[in-house]
Amino acid sequence: MNGTTSTAPSVIVVGSGPTGLLLAGDLATAGVPVTVLEKRPRRTSNLTRAFAVHARTLEQLDARGLADELEAVGRPVDRLRLFGDLTIEFDSLPTRFRHLLVVPQYEVEKVLERRAVAAGARFRHETEVTGLTQDATGVTVEVKTADGRPGTLRAAYVVGADGLRSAVRQAVGLPFPGRSVIRSIVLADVRLDPEHADLMTANAVGDAFALVVPFGDGYHRVAAWDRRRDVPDDTPVDLDEIKGIVRRALGGDFGMRDPRWLSRFHSDERQAPTYRVGRVFLAGDAAHVHSPAGGQGMNTGLQDAANLGWKLAQVLHGHAAPDLLDTYDAERHPVGKAVLRSSGGILRLAMARRPLALALRALMTAFAGFSGPVRRRAVAQITGIGYRYPAPRGAHPLTGRRVPDIRFADGTRLYEALRGGRFVLVTPEPYDAGDTRKDRLVTARWASARRTVLLVRPDGYAAWAAESADGAELEAALRRHVGGAGPRD
Repeated sequence: MNGTTSTAPSVIVVGSGPTGLLLAGDLATAGVPVTVLEKRPRRTSNLTRAFAVHARTLEQLDARGLADELEAVGRPVDRLRLFGDLTIEFDSLPTRFRHLLVVPQYEVEKVLERRAVAAGARFRHETEVTGLTQDATGVTVEVKTADGRPGTLRAAYVVGADGLRSAVRQAVGLPFPGRSVIRSIVLADVRLDPEHADLMTANAVGDAFALVVPFGDGYHRVAAWDRRRDVPDDTPVDLDEIKGIVRRALGGDFGMRDPRWLSRFHSDERQAPTYRVGRVFLAGDAAHVHSPAGGQGMNTGLQDAANLGWKLAQVLHGHAAPDLLDTYDAERHPVGKAVLRSSGGILRLAMARRPLALALRALMTAFAGFSGPVRRRAVAQITGIGYRYPAPRGAHPLTGRRVPDIRFADGTRLYEALRGGRFVLVTPEPYDAGDTRKDRLVTARWASARRTVLLVRPDGYAAWAAESADGAELEAALRRHVGGAGPRD
């Protein structure tokens, strides 16, 4: 770049973490020109904090043909023991993925990047965003390359997926209210003695908290926190420090040795007041950051991207009015707020030390252990399965709900049909939606005698449903959600 404005892509995505990569792949697959800007050099690193992929995220990856590949390299865990007595079970979830998949973030990024590149997304590494301006027709992004040269790029829309210190969020003047909730969390990838090969547990005793999770490759991820030790993130970490915390929290260090990675960080709870300013959107950690409790951070960002990508494609291809983009903030901001509450609640229970708080934790643990509905509701929220989006007044009860992986009359599954970023129309009888919608709509029939007519959005949520619908009503629903037989005027 030489300081002149380059050819404008339709969307610029800033940040090549999991959120930005999934979004770029979705846009490119939908035929939207997309450029990803990343200030870091191009590399694949195994230095990663995120390691948990929850069921709803696996469903979203399944809709992109990626879940089985990650399942092959990850380790499925169907239950997690917390606080010594409480077991969180995933094996009763109403999904194909009845487990938590333990897999390093770099493996997730690897498959998402390969998909985005294959679909035609362009990447500019070592390119830092220094500012942006927007007008009625697009956004001009100011950048600086590794050698210090300035330049500009222009796009119809920009998405900031550039993390906690988002340059995009700062450029549009959005605050990021919240606070640091815990400091000096230490992380390590280590080997344990053979008898602890399957150990997965978390507990807190006094001022010490520890989490141990197996990767399945002979290493375990250990996260530990000593409330009494508050030091800067750049303070060196050694294995003895981690062992000491783990012994206090879990009763032993399990023969911990051979660290391949050691790190220290702090955890914030923050959320932007809105995820949209004009033609600029925020997603992932640029929009919200949470405590690591529950492993929901990366998953929430990936689901942000799944929600936004198809909407941008519909608008840019002329199949939907621009006000469809307003629903991104309306749907995802409440989810981000709920994740802040749930992850923060888990953290505070884990670190309880006052007698009243400890008694409350014991009571809640016992109640959750005996109450099936409470336990299922908590697991549904942590895994993302239980969230639904707002529906218009008078809409069918399915509208806005996550749709499970329906098996159709021809033997195929819903999340297979969603591949390619298309809507799926499920009907009791064959229905011809017209050849001109084939690029964005798949039709299928129930395998059962069910008479519901159901239109599923590309992100796997119900856009519209009716227990009976004549041709005119169904066509009206298709025009409203999928678009007409051709581009909008």
